[in-house]
Amino acid sequence: MDLVHEGDEGARLRTASVPGRSRRPGGSMGAMVHADSDDPGRGAAFERIVLLHGRTAYRLACWLTRDEHDAEDVLQEATLRAFKYFEGFQGGDGRVWLLSIVRNTFYTWCARQPAERGRSARDPESDGAWEQLESDREPRPDAGLLRECDQRLVDESIRSLPPEFREVIVFRELEELSYKEIAAIAGIPIGTVMSRLARARLQLRRALLERLQEEDPA
Repeated sequence: MDLVHEGDEGARLRTASVPGRSRRPGGSMGAMVHADSDDPGRGAAFERIVLLHGRTAYRLACWLTRDEHDAEDVLQEATLRAFKYFEGFQGGDGRVWLLSIVRNTFYTWCARQPAERGRSARDPESDGAWEQLESDREPRPDAGLLRECDQRLVDESIRSLPPEFREVIVFRELEELSYKEIAAIAGIPIGTVMSRLARARLQLRRALLERLQEEDPA
């Protein structure tokens, strides 16, 4: 894990309290689409992908929307959209394909939410965020500080990130996807993934530090 160092810190971040972890599996969505399919073979193939990767898709929707009910709405819309275009899926990595659709569906949903509209439309590569972060790099939490963080603070800090930064942290640190997989899901170059992830980690460090100071002002 690259947030600070490999080891205990990575394990802590990867055990973040995923919203909806115990809630519905992806199978129910696949079964619903399968039942509506005029082509049993196509429906069965699609259902296999949802059964394999539905939980991951739901976790992603939960992290992005930060609300379990909104996540269910996003996942349902994404699943129907995925089935509609399933004929265009030429095989390959079903997880990457499904997560890409969930991500795109989230941003479509986000554009319909007035409270999210301004944040989701912003390009983190061009809005000056990096320059601001660079100017505020100190103080930075070290590995020992991260070990001391309550899991609740880690979860809250991840959720506080803008969507563009939150998603790359979830993809890399929680789902342990490769840079190549993240690039495919987000539709951006690998170099952009790396730079955006660096910015996201820095902003996460800052958020953790702020919460720790709030918890213990002394």
